[in-house]
Amino acid sequence: MIRYALRCDKGHDFDGWFRSSEGFEAMRGSGQVACAQCGSTSVEKALMAPSVPAEKMQRLNVPRNPAEVALEKLREHVEKNSDYVGLRFADEARAMHEGERPSRAIHGEARPEDARKLIEDGVPVAPLPFIPRQKAN
Repeated sequence: MIRYALRCDKGHDFDGWFRSSEGFEAMRGSGQVACAQCGSTSVEKALMAPSVPAEKMQRLNVPRNPAEVALEKLREHVEKNSDYVGLRFADEARAMHEGERPSRAIHGEARPEDARKLIEDGVPVAPLPFIPRQKAN
């Protein structure tokens, strides 16, 4: 199977899976590939990132210099010593600051305006120099 990023003549982007490049061309030629938003069958392949084999991805995850090593150690320390609260970060931090919940070390994500409001209100927060890993089931 091959995945293509597609774009219709109205500018809508979508993707589709096909058995092969020839399969895509045959289906497109017979009008069987249509935009998911407007139904247009005037569809072209859009620019997309190449697929990278898994063994190369693993090498990309290995720190390459002392700064990356230090950043990875910080990430491990934060993840080991605090609770990930995801998008509830601003609410959790405010509730702990106001004494509504017991204090504990947390990390998560907040919209910029929510983070600014926490700082303006004197809630002790700091940005992390990395994006938290997503917790998935």
